[in-house]
Amino acid sequence: MHLCIFNPEHDLCMAKGRAHYVPPRSAVDFARRDAGLMQALYPEATCCSVYDVGDVLSHHSPLSTIVAWGWNAVVKHELLKRGAPECLLPSDEELATIRELQHRTTVLPLQPDCREVHSAEEMEALLGEREHWVMKAPWSGAGRGLRWVHGRLTPIDSDWLKKTVAAQRCVVAEPRREVVADVALEYMNGTFFGYSYFKTGSGVYKENVRWTDGQIEAAFPLRQARERIEPWLNANVWPRYHGPLGVDLMVCADGSVHVAEMNVRHTMGMVAHERIRVSNEL
Repeated sequence: MHLCIFNPEHDLCMAKGRAHYVPPRSAVDFARRDAGLMQALYPEATCCSVYDVGDVLSHHSPLSTIVAWGWNAVVKHELLKRGAPECLLPSDEELATIRELQHRTTVLPLQPDCREVHSAEEMEALLGEREHWVMKAPWSGAGRGLRWVHGRLTPIDSDWLKKTVAAQRCVVAEPRREVVADVALEYMNGTFFGYSYFKTGSGVYKENVRWTDGQIEAAFPLRQARERIEPWLNANVWPRYHGPLGVDLMVCADGSVHVAEMNVRHTMGMVAHERIRVSNEL
């Protein structure tokens, strides 16, 4: 049996960085309710949340493979606890590599306007150069771990920055941009998988737009972005990691394209891409 684990709580687990972590009930309910999303990517597999693995294992034939939405220490711990064979799970060393790649500082070479910040004083200096920034926690995603700052740091901003640096080594500061579209480059095992075009609000993912790769490439200037990003991935990521990965991009009003973040896991863009592809083939 091929088993797919839908664990949308992955980004929260990455931020915590430990095996013993209980995600909020809303994340658990989402994982259980929508595990079928993985079926778009793995139509022959049995898909479930990690919390339902015990029931699946007791009613099916032995496992041959296990794929997770995103691999982290929590999902490995929960799978082992529920009887999954350790030989089908990534090693602790592989999990540490994935977590380090997910740290926002990894993609700073692709973000020349972004800065690694370690103190309120460093952030204030940046605000002296440019008025509007977004501070991002290094291990965060889906709109979490972001703070918009304007002109100066408030006491709440400074406190958030200090706590984030203590827990995650730094904060990444990104200039505010006039973003007109959010798109992503999706990869699977080192190979380009396709584009995705999605909507956000205040940095929070909302939904994917049902456009084909051809429509997306015709609408946005993505070729140069790929030519810049893919050699970097070949040199810095694929020698260390084998699996799904998405690079989110911001298309701005002036036509420029900027790297927003890298997700070392499956993405909703991959799910949407496969659904669009299959529907167009029918």
